[in-house]
Amino acid sequence: MNASATNPPAGFSESQERKWVWLLCLLAAIHVLVFSAAFPFFNDVDEDAHFDLVVKYSHGHAPSGVEPVSIESARYMVPYASREYLWTPDQFPGGKFPPPKWTQPTNEAGQKLLGYEVKCRMGTNHENSQPPLYYALAGLWWQLGKACGVHGGSLLYWIRLLNMLLAAALAWLGNLAARTIFPKNYFLRLGVPALLAFIPQTTFYSIENDVLSPLCFGAAFICLVRLLRADVPDVRLGTMAGLMLAATYLAKISNLPLLVVSAVAVLCKIWRLAKAGKLRPSLPALALVVLSAGLPISAWRVWTKYNFGDCTGSGLKMRLLGWSYKPFGEWWNHPIFTLHGFWTFISKLMATFWQGEFLWHCRPLASSGVDVIYLVLSVSFVGVALFAISPRSAVALKSQHQALWFGFWSFAASVAFLGFLSIIYDFHDCFYPSREHPYFVSGRLMLGALIPFSLLFLHGLDCALSPIKNNWIRPLTLAVMILFMLVSEITIDWPVFFSEYNWFHM
Repeated sequence: MNASATNPPAGFSESQERKWVWLLCLLAAIHVLVFSAAFPFFNDVDEDAHFDLVVKYSHGHAPSGVEPVSIESARYMVPYASREYLWTPDQFPGGKFPPPKWTQPTNEAGQKLLGYEVKCRMGTNHENSQPPLYYALAGLWWQLGKACGVHGGSLLYWIRLLNMLLAAALAWLGNLAARTIFPKNYFLRLGVPALLAFIPQTTFYSIENDVLSPLCFGAAFICLVRLLRADVPDVRLGTMAGLMLAATYLAKISNLPLLVVSAVAVLCKIWRLAKAGKLRPSLPALALVVLSAGLPISAWRVWTKYNFGDCTGSGLKMRLLGWSYKPFGEWWNHPIFTLHGFWTFISKLMATFWQGEFLWHCRPLASSGVDVIYLVLSVSFVGVALFAISPRSAVALKSQHQALWFGFWSFAASVAFLGFLSIIYDFHDCFYPSREHPYFVSGRLMLGALIPFSLLFLHGLDCALSPIKNNWIRPLTLAVMILFMLVSEITIDWPVFFSEYNWFHM
């Protein structure tokens, strides 16, 4: 890699970098604020179910089996819910959505109708077995909003605004990850938080537990990279790495493949330490990795087994959604094993990884042209990054090779896991996934690997532009990409801003 990629421009200091990082954190928060306010409640990605869990945890109640939606949750769901996600205007009189219930005058008949609709809303919550970390955090945030005098529909948006803080923290963590792996590369140190600040992922505009995954595993990733580099790991680093791995699992069970890759990385470290004769002094730190990760995870799995009948709680969700396991012999008939099926899986998965999976008027809130651009850029730049860290290449240091391969296998394991889930289930009459479209293509389930992916993506861009001897070509190229991301997101989501159900109209 040429010197222009690694040396900062003249006059660029550490203090200036910190100012840029804080600015990017602020822009990340503003980005999430604006789009969170534009989307009405409750979106099609089970936001109502996640909201109900936030309310339950805010009262210190962790569901312990099949439970209905709480009365308090339903009293918010009925008046503030929009039908614009799964319905079209022509399905209503006059070809127009009815006005929001909160704008209609209250009278005795209206109160009776509201009470009836609240009771109808109190169906079973199929997300009851989800891990507790996000809901406990959001529940505390909900109570803080109440204490500050926030009420009504604004209190719903208050929960979403927690994502502002998480997005800002994610940008900061992206800078820390880049500084850890590429301490002399100013482009990556600022490029990673910039990319994370403007990624058009709709998960960050919603109440759902996926928003914690990139933060938890991002922190675990940094700790493990440092542990893998350490000549003899110390106990504080081992404890922190274990706790962050536990948080990754307790944020979202779909992060399980990230823990598997992390376990393999730790085992490889143990093997190298044993070869170097340094295993004995490293045992306390390695033991604390296992204990601080294993104890919280095991405690939750025991709770789930006792209350829901299995260690992951997936059995409850399967029953409520009507899924069943396929016989092993039928796995291989899945269309993912055809060229067309594999393309469908990968292209849709990468599209939702970048842009999310909201529907609007019963159609995907996305652009096929933009989806293709994101797919081409992802494959191209990640491919260049993998070539650059291949054994024959000397573009990066050995420690950087190690960290980037760890990041790649984390991302690849998440993709493989969703492919595996697509194969083993018969989805029967479920809306998504379905027998007609039997693919798990929810990119939000891979967001735990967002920081490692961003490092790979931008390292690939950095290497692709390395023949150009110009300090500014990289930041200018990234600026153009971010401008494209922002303009395309605004263009795609523009109809949402005019919804009478969003925060702008309250």
